Amino acid sequence: MLKAELRTVSRSVKFRKTKPNAWIYGSYRHAGNPWQHLNRGYATEAKSGVKSKPYYVTTPIFYVNAAPHIGHLYTILIADILKRWQVLIGNGDAKLLTGTDEHGMKIQQAALQNGLEPQALCDRNCETFKILAREANASHDHFIRTTDSAHKAAVQFFWENLNHRGYIYEGKHEGWYSVSDETFYPASAVHSTLDPATGRKMMASIETGKEVKFSQETNYHFKLSAFQDRLLEHYHKNPNFVRPKVYMDSIVQNVASGLQDLSISRPVDRLSWGIPVPGDTTQTIYVWLDALVNYITYAGYPFTPGREQESIWPADVQVVGKDITRFHCIYWPAFLMALDLPLPRTILTHAHWTMNHSKMSKSTGNVVNPMFAMARYGVDPMRFYLAMNGGLASDTDYDNSYIVRDYKNILQGGLGNLCSRVMRGKGWNVRESVARMTGGQRSGNAKDPSEIEHKEFLEKVPALVSNQMDELNPRRALEEVVKIIDQTNRYVQSTGPWNLAKDAATNPIAHDRLVGVIFNATESLRIAGILLQPFMPEKAKKLLDMLGVEEDLSKRSYAAAKYGADPDYGTPRVPLGKGQAGTLFPPLLSEE
Repeated sequence: MLKAELRTVSRSVKFRKTKPNAWIYGSYRHAGNPWQHLNRGYATEAKSGVKSKPYYVTTPIFYVNAAPHIGHLYTILIADILKRWQVLIGNGDAKLLTGTDEHGMKIQQAALQNGLEPQALCDRNCETFKILAREANASHDHFIRTTDSAHKAAVQFFWENLNHRGYIYEGKHEGWYSVSDETFYPASAVHSTLDPATGRKMMASIETGKEVKFSQETNYHFKLSAFQDRLLEHYHKNPNFVRPKVYMDSIVQNVASGLQDLSISRPVDRLSWGIPVPGDTTQTIYVWLDALVNYITYAGYPFTPGREQESIWPADVQVVGKDITRFHCIYWPAFLMALDLPLPRTILTHAHWTMNHSKMSKSTGNVVNPMFAMARYGVDPMRFYLAMNGGLASDTDYDNSYIVRDYKNILQGGLGNLCSRVMRGKGWNVRESVARMTGGQRSGNAKDPSEIEHKEFLEKVPALVSNQMDELNPRRALEEVVKIIDQTNRYVQSTGPWNLAKDAATNPIAHDRLVGVIFNATESLRIAGILLQPFMPEKAKKLLDMLGVEEDLSKRSYAAAKYGADPDYGTPRVPLGKGQAGTLFPPLLSEE
C-alpha cells in the first residue's frame, strides 16, 4: 500500500512559539462564545447516575467547487437512515451533522475561473448542497460551513493546542501535489499517464487518477509518524473502528508500512483562501486539518474544562466515501490522539456509484444530477433505490432502468398493490379483523398452518432488521423489510381472501379464516410501514395513515413493530381513493 505522506527533506526548524490568542481561550471562561449558536446537544442524566450522550452521526462536509452528484445524495441518505433509525428505536435526541468544505486550492481556482471572490462562490454553491439535503428529506440538525466564524476559531484553537503539545514543526517539503485531492504524494504514489479527456501526457496519482505537479515549499508539519504504534494498537483493540472490514484491512496495511510526517500548511502566496496559521501570516492551514475539525466544532469544541462529558462527541458513526478513508481513518484519529480527545466510534465507509461500470466524471459527462433524479422518480423512490442497491464494500452501477424496475416490481407492484388489495377490499372489514384478532374474539378452530407460519415469520422480522442496523448495514436491513412484502403477497395469493369472503356470510369458519388472513396482511403492512420510516419517511407515513395507525410515537416506534401490538388501527386516516387516485405508488411520469 502507499505510504500516507511524503517525506520532509530538509532539517526542520523550530516552530515559532506564539502567545495563545486570548479571544480563543476566552471560550473556556465564557462557555458558548462564539459557539453558543450551534445548539450543543447535552446529555441527560441516566438512572445509573452516569451521563449518557445523544447518538451522533456525521456526513463528510462536501466540497463546493462543483455541483452535487449522486454520490453526495447517497452519503447523506446513509447517514440520515442511521439517524432516523436511532429515533425509531427511542433515541429521540440523536443528532445528524452535514455541511460544506469551503476552503482550499480548488475553491480558490474555481472562484478565479468564475470571476468571483471565493466567499461569493462558496455562498452560491453552498446553497445547492443545502437544497440537496432539504429535497432529500434529510433530518440533519445542523448544516456547518467551514467559513463559519465559530469553526474558524475552533480550528485555530485546535492548531494552537497541537503546537503547545509539541506536535508541529516547520520544515522544507517537496513532493507531487494534487490540487484536486488537496494533498501531496510521494514519487512512489504517482505515475505518468494520459489525460482521458484530452490525451495530454501528465503525472497523476495512482490512487485517485488526479493530476499532480511537483512542488517544493517550506511549511508546517504534524508529527504523524509518532502515532503509528498508537494507531495500530487502536485498530487492533477496535476491529470495527473502520467498516466494512475490507477498508480496515487496507488502513492497517497502510499504517503498518510506515507513516511519515504530514504537511499541514501551505504558503499564503500559493494558497490564500483558508484559515491563517496562528502567529504566521505567511502560511494557511491545510484544508484537511481545517475540514476534519468541523465534527467537533458542532459538538462544542473547545470543550469547557470539566464539562467535556456533556458534549455529543465522540461521534457514534462517521459516514465517508472510500476515497477519503486516509484522511478520516489515519489523519483524523492521530490529530485527536495528539490532544487526548476521544476518537469516533466507527468510520462507516461506502463504495462509489459508477455509470456503465466507469467512474463518474464531469469530463466524460456521465455524472448523475441528484436533483433531476428526485424530480423524475420522486424523493422516496430514489431513497429506496439508493439504499436497496448502493454498496458499502463494492461499487454499484447506476442505471435509470434499475430505478424503474424497483419502482414497478417492489414498490408499485409489491407494496402498493398489497396495500390497495387489502385496504380497498369489498368483501371484508379491516377494522373488524384487527379488533377481533387483538381482542381474542375468534375461534381457534379457524386457524390453518399458513396463518401460523406467517405470524411466526412476522414475529422474527423486526429483530432481523434491527440486527442489520446494529451492523450498520442499511441495505441488508431494507432487504429484510422487502421480504415482508414478497412473503405477504404470496400469502394473500395462496389463501385467497376474496374466495373466503364469498362464503363468510353463511360459514362461520370461513368468516373466521377471512378475519385471520386480513389481519395477517394488515399486520404485515403495519410492521413494514413502521420499519420503512427511516428509508422512505413520507411514503411510510402515508402507508401508516392509510392503515389508520395513530400518529402517536408509541404507535409508530420500533417497539410497536410487534405482531398484535396495536389494537386500535384499521380505520383509514386519509381517503383511499379509487383506481390510481390515492394509491401509494402511482404510475411514474417518466420511465426513461
